[in-house]
Amino acid sequence: MQKIKNIILDYGNVIFMIDFLKAQEAFTSLGIKNVEDFFGHKGHISLFDAFETGEISAKAFRDGIREFSKVATLTDQQIDDAWNSLLIGVPQGNHELLLELKQKYRLFLLSNNNEIHYDWIMRYLKQEYDLDDNSSFFEKDYYSHLMKMRKPNADIFRYVLDTHALDPSETLFIDDSPQHLKTAAEVGLHTRLLTQPDTLAQMLKREGIL
Repeated sequence: MQKIKNIILDYGNVIFMIDFLKAQEAFTSLGIKNVEDFFGHKGHISLFDAFETGEISAKAFRDGIREFSKVATLTDQQIDDAWNSLLIGVPQGNHELLLELKQKYRLFLLSNNNEIHYDWIMRYLKQEYDLDDNSSFFEKDYYSHLMKMRKPNADIFRYVLDTHALDPSETLFIDDSPQHLKTAAEVGLHTRLLTQPDTLAQMLKREGIL
């Protein structure tokens, strides 16, 4: 790998742990059929894409869940609880790892996110770590629903590169989704796939980055 000066990190299952199976189980309990086609790691219905790009509001998302499930009586809280059930938290040491990386590299966060998850995560960071947000760990933290763009589309990668004048040949992107890495590589980024039980710290040490 060429000399790396910049690192772009995904959030879910890179820094903050999530569990797609928990969400699938929760959605099934709400009456969703064929849940793996409805919502999964490698694909989902267009409702989720629209929510992650900020095209629809939290209200419209909840209404879409009611329509798809054909259970009109679902409450906002039931839907939010099911949707948020996949959110686990930040493993011990990951925040310290980010601060260490920030001393050596230009560090960025690039997360596919949405209004409901973002609000939950911000509350979690405040309650567990007394942090207002993730900004202290990165030169800039990006969230898809605020950018109106999402991975794996090339425009979101080009936006980050262009905004910060990053040379893609000097930039590493780490994500847990192969489809995101494919596009990142096409725009010239170095890429690494992080999958459990591997951890970010283990990967960075193995690659000689830490």
